[in-house]
Amino acid sequence: MTARAKASVEEAPHPAARVSNKFYEQELTRLQVELVKQQEYIRAKGLRVVLVFEGRDAAGKGGAIQRITEQLNPRFARIVALAAPTERERGQWYFQRYVAHLPARGEMVLFDRSWYNRAGVERVMGFCSDEEYWEFLRSCPEFERMLVRSGIQLIKYWFSVSDTEQERRFQARLHDPTKRWKLSPMDLEARNRWVDFSKAKDAMLAATDIPEAPWWVVEAEVKKRARLNVIHHLLDQVPYEDLTPKPPKLPPRPPIRDDYVRPPRSSQNFVPDVVPG
Repeated sequence: MTARAKASVEEAPHPAARVSNKFYEQELTRLQVELVKQQEYIRAKGLRVVLVFEGRDAAGKGGAIQRITEQLNPRFARIVALAAPTERERGQWYFQRYVAHLPARGEMVLFDRSWYNRAGVERVMGFCSDEEYWEFLRSCPEFERMLVRSGIQLIKYWFSVSDTEQERRFQARLHDPTKRWKLSPMDLEARNRWVDFSKAKDAMLAATDIPEAPWWVVEAEVKKRARLNVIHHLLDQVPYEDLTPKPPKLPPRPPIRDDYVRPPRSSQNFVPDVVPG
C-alpha cells in the first residue's frame, strides 16, 4: 500500500448515507430558527463566541458557515476570512491580525480558516520557517487558553473528507462557472500533497487539542449531513434560552396626507424589467 493510500484509509470518514432533500430542508429550517434564538441569547447575555472552521480544501467549511449565518443578524455574527498577510502583517506577532477580529460582548465570530494556517498550508508549502512552525505549536495552546480565560468560548471544527470525495468536488468546480474561482493555484498544489497535509493535520491536532478548547471532527463526506450535524452540535455547545421578543402590535396605519405629490416617473431612472410574464 502506498503512503498516499495508507493516509487516505486512515483519514477516511465513516460511510454515511445521503440525506433526502425534503428532510434536509425541513431540518435546516428548524435548526436555523434555533440559531436565531441562540444568537438572541448570546446578544442579551453579552457572551463572546468564536468558531474556528478548518479542514482540507473543498471539505465543506464555507457551505456550513453559510447555513449557520444565513438567518442571523450580521451585526452580531461576523464571518472572518482573511487573505494572505501583507508585508506589514508578516512583521507582526503572528496572532496579532486575528486578535483584531475577536468578538465584543454579544457577538459570534466565525473564522473561515484561522491562525491554524501556520500549522497547515504554511507548514506544507514552506511559507514559514521550522522555528516559526514549532513556536506556533508551543504558543497556540497558551494563546487559546488566554482567550478562554478572558471569557471567550472557543469552538474548533475540523472538516474531514476523503481524497476521493475531495477530487470529485474539485472536478465539479471545474465544470461550474460559479465555483471555478474556488480553485486557486494553492488548492491545486495542495491536491498533490495529500500525505504532507495529513501529517501536518495530525501534528496540529495532537499539539492543540486542549481541554479548554478541544477539536471537534466533522465527518464531511456528505455535505448536507455534515451541515446538519455541525449546527446540532453548535446549539449544544452554547446552551441558550428562548428570549425571542414578542411581536409588537402595529397601530392602524395613518391615512396618506394629501399634501404630498409623488414626482413623475419620467424624472427617475428605473432598472429595466427584463423578467418575462
